[in-house]
Amino acid sequence: MHAHRGGDRSRERSRRGWREARSRHPSTSSRSRLAPDAEPIAENLLDTTPENQAATYRHVDRQRLATRAIHTDPARTTPLPRNGTSLGDVRYTYQGTRRTVQRFVSENRIAGLLVLKDGAIAHEQYAMGNTETTRWTSMSIAKSVTSTLIGAALADGVIGGLDDPVLRYVPELKGSAYQDNTIRQLLQMTSGVTWIEAGANDPYGDNDIARMFTGIYGKQPGAVMELMRTRPRAAAPGSGFNYSTGEAYVLSAVVANATGKTASHYLSEKIWRPLGMEADAYWILDAPGGREMGGSCIQATLRDYGRFGQSILTGGDGVLPRGWRDRAGRPESRITDYGRLYEGSPYGYGYLWWAIPPGIAGARGPVPTFVGLRHGGQKLYINPAEGVVTVVWSALRPGVDVDPELFALLDSVVHALR
Repeated sequence: MHAHRGGDRSRERSRRGWREARSRHPSTSSRSRLAPDAEPIAENLLDTTPENQAATYRHVDRQRLATRAIHTDPARTTPLPRNGTSLGDVRYTYQGTRRTVQRFVSENRIAGLLVLKDGAIAHEQYAMGNTETTRWTSMSIAKSVTSTLIGAALADGVIGGLDDPVLRYVPELKGSAYQDNTIRQLLQMTSGVTWIEAGANDPYGDNDIARMFTGIYGKQPGAVMELMRTRPRAAAPGSGFNYSTGEAYVLSAVVANATGKTASHYLSEKIWRPLGMEADAYWILDAPGGREMGGSCIQATLRDYGRFGQSILTGGDGVLPRGWRDRAGRPESRITDYGRLYEGSPYGYGYLWWAIPPGIAGARGPVPTFVGLRHGGQKLYINPAEGVVTVVWSALRPGVDVDPELFALLDSVVHALR
């Protein structure tokens, strides 16, 4: 979660790689270009400006990226009922002042906010040019989707167990540092393999996200898996936590190879169609016809993110193994326990889900609250004890943290919905 700055030489190599990728797909500008509806969008998803960030996040399909559709079945669309409760009058206290939901949205570059109580809409709001048909990027909420697909494959019997070696399903990693890792260790981000996660702050620098996206934008088949093959080991397997988008990519390869289907097809088959999603979604790939980027960038509507969250809250609707929600949504070891991941952070980590301890954001019970979150402020909160699912779309700038205020808001929302 922390930026890492390399030397000028390695930074220039990354910039040169990006320039070469861009030169193969020329654009109108070195920093931004116009979408067909004349909205300026960034050339690099990780290098937005305040002016083009929102447009870029809703038009990832207009980036020079390979994608694959996640199909729904329009005949099975399930409308979300209305709760009948208004959260417009909810007040919360932050930094000594009483605030409203509207103030939170308007002052924090919030682009969409959905709250479900027991599967019904208690609050739905769009901002920054979005509407109910907008398909906004998930960023790292995609990791939590990949976790869910691992659970589904486990329930289907095509994955034998979480302690199976990754190599059994991804033979391309033979001879790499990942040869000694299990699926569970990748789900918990405790592989011990080196990964520098800093792309949002340094999209052309000496970090692995920059290298990954250079390969993606360059549409170089095999480039991302080769990046994973060449990461060196830093520590013993299972000995420490290190956040890695690359490892979620490896897990999407586990899903594809175990099921014999693309991750998008499997997601459509197990979740998108059965849950009655209202719109097709799509997922960026590592190259045309390649693998889904399991750690990032599904594009879906606000309500469909909510439907996905509601399905997790209720235990997976028969798609997931018994007890999967509770295992995936809370820390399983001391290494990933609450408050142990980063200094000053309350989070723990489950299976590609961040875990919030009791007493924060209305969390309580044995599985208090867990959340898919990351770049730009995209968040999917699931509170099993309260029956509440919250989806937040944001266009936050690098380094901006709204969690303390959002936790205060969610605590008040949970109390208002009891």
